[in-house]
Amino acid sequence: MIPNDRQAPFHIGEQQMQNRAGKLEHMDAIGRRAIRSFMPDQHREFFKQLPFVVVGSTDENQQLWASILPGSPGFIQSPTPTELSLNSKVLKGDPLLGSLTTGARLGLLGIEVPTRRRNRVNARISHIAGQQLTLEIEQSFGNCPQYIQTRDIRFIRSVDETFAAPAPEYFKRLDTSAKNVINQADTFFVASSAGTTAKKSHQHTLGVDVSHRGGMPGFVGVNNDNVPADILRIPDYAGNNFFNTMGNFLVNPKAGLIFTDFTTGDLLMLTGTVEVLLEDDPRIVTFKGAQRGWQFTLSKGIRLKNALPFRASFSDYSPNTMQTGTWQHADAVRKAQETRNRWQTFKVGKIVDESTTIRSFYLTPNDASAVLPFNPGQHLTLRIPTGPEQKQKIRNYTVSSAPGADHYRISVKREPHGLVSKALHDTLSIGSLVDIKAPQGEFHIDNHAKRPAVLIGAGVGITPMIAMAQDALNEGLRTRYTRPMTIIHSAKNNAQRAFSAAFKDLESKSAKQIRYYSVLSSVPDDGQSAIDYHAKGRITAELLQPILDLNTAHKACDIYLCGPQGFMQAMYDTLISLNIADDNIHAETFGPSTLIRQAAEAEHRIEHSRKIMSKPKNTIENSAENEAQSTIISFTESKFEQPWHKGEPTILEVAEAHGLAPDFSCRSGSCGSCTVKLTSGAVTYRSTPSAPIEDNEVLICCAVPAKGCSRLDIAL
Repeated sequence: MIPNDRQAPFHIGEQQMQNRAGKLEHMDAIGRRAIRSFMPDQHREFFKQLPFVVVGSTDENQQLWASILPGSPGFIQSPTPTELSLNSKVLKGDPLLGSLTTGARLGLLGIEVPTRRRNRVNARISHIAGQQLTLEIEQSFGNCPQYIQTRDIRFIRSVDETFAAPAPEYFKRLDTSAKNVINQADTFFVASSAGTTAKKSHQHTLGVDVSHRGGMPGFVGVNNDNVPADILRIPDYAGNNFFNTMGNFLVNPKAGLIFTDFTTGDLLMLTGTVEVLLEDDPRIVTFKGAQRGWQFTLSKGIRLKNALPFRASFSDYSPNTMQTGTWQHADAVRKAQETRNRWQTFKVGKIVDESTTIRSFYLTPNDASAVLPFNPGQHLTLRIPTGPEQKQKIRNYTVSSAPGADHYRISVKREPHGLVSKALHDTLSIGSLVDIKAPQGEFHIDNHAKRPAVLIGAGVGITPMIAMAQDALNEGLRTRYTRPMTIIHSAKNNAQRAFSAAFKDLESKSAKQIRYYSVLSSVPDDGQSAIDYHAKGRITAELLQPILDLNTAHKACDIYLCGPQGFMQAMYDTLISLNIADDNIHAETFGPSTLIRQAAEAEHRIEHSRKIMSKPKNTIENSAENEAQSTIISFTESKFEQPWHKGEPTILEVAEAHGLAPDFSCRSGSCGSCTVKLTSGAVTYRSTPSAPIEDNEVLICCAVPAKGCSRLDIAL
């Protein structure tokens, strides 16, 4: 609901964007505190030391332009908290010159690129004397330093000297040179406006805004030459939730852009129209870090060569920028999504021993394909030849790296009798190739949730927890909200304790929003410091109670379990005894590691699983009564049929009995490895599956023909 409040610091477009992001009430309160009708002394001093300021304006045709006004530090002064004065020449050819009239509204952005500091001003021209402008402040507020690349600025000529600037170049289409500047840009500025014609805007919410946009080179997409107009596509990342620019676009879909070539001093000035791309728009969903986006259609452009009197040498990318993508990567992800459920060849790029028993393998694409997005805690499916006959074996391994990396990391415990784990430890080396399917699974965390999370892992069951915790830190950096999280890590001893140093690092970097507790079953009597662990023995109710009290002081928490089946069952029973609701306990289950939940909650969980799965059209409710009395199973690709009667083996077992070797791993419907196409007929399941499938797919590991089905056609 949009508040009808005359004192609201945001206009209707900004409020609509805030409402869509679930931030409306929160930002209304923040805006009243952060947005001022005057400049605090800190901002006044800040503007005085700048070598340039970015200006947004509208011309006589109501087209928007973003400009840069350079000057020696001190060219901006603040005589009073409600005034700014600028003493600077407008660059030759810049449309800003024609917009400088008394009463005109401007947007100003002061940005100190070596330090990433920036502050915003919205103002009205109150007086003009030569090249001296006096501005009346309407709004003043600070901006966060996200996505700003640091640079060192040096002047190559005085701003006051006479300079024979090359003639401006006007265009309506981007040439190769202009496209190269845009493709290589990691920074540009955008002017937008909700309207500038009113004498005094409602709470000063109208006027011109000018904003910084930063990203990795390639974050601005440029169309090819086979379209009637030039179109740029730009992601919109997590920011301060003011939505000045995006809100303006909703009510006035126009923009002015300026790209700077910091090595030549050239400026590329563009004006045009805008289309907002919301979060579910297919043109934006695969872009890493984007929460929404916008598309700019060029109306007119100006190139000013050697216009700036300074140059800026690149220093460093913003940490926030490093977590974002490019359009090339987004296109690769989109293409890879089409083959998400197919086997893809990846190569081992790195191997790290995490403990005496657990080894991590970093897997990267073996071709131009992309690492697909996934949720922290999910698992991937791996296929590897084993034994003397090199028979392909399939296993599921949790991805222990956080989403957003350029690789998948799996961390595998060497099991004494584990055929696949031994093969991975003994035969894989840097450059080895393995086949995998993209991560999936219902065991994952949402690190945007507000209530605390408690992650309890034992042995190699700590692998999803390190991914979840790293993602919480990453999201905290990106969105400025770190989900409160506690990790309780059980290991036999220090030698077998994986990722301990990584968890401690996360604890430090998150300012203890992420907390780590280490529990060792045995500790040698060698004087090992208690600083290295928190408790000895097993995780007990007595150990859990104070930790859970810490996390449930104000709200319920979500608990995630992963480890051996006996460990998870013991933890579940203990948590239930501590009055933790069954609904709040989430567990990783591969095959037989299924929890026995409280009887009263079991049906609820089954129903929840059904909802998650969104029961395909060809699936009948699970029960023995819904199995067919008799039917024919046709394996269409193998070209044979098999009569089947109620109570006989699953479709997978029937296939194996005929010498087929379909993919499978868990035999309980949790991993999705056995998914095949169902051409006709219907199935029911002997155990409630959790792996998501499409309407025309079936999990053959636990599926049987359904009642009323006289023939079942399987693409196998």
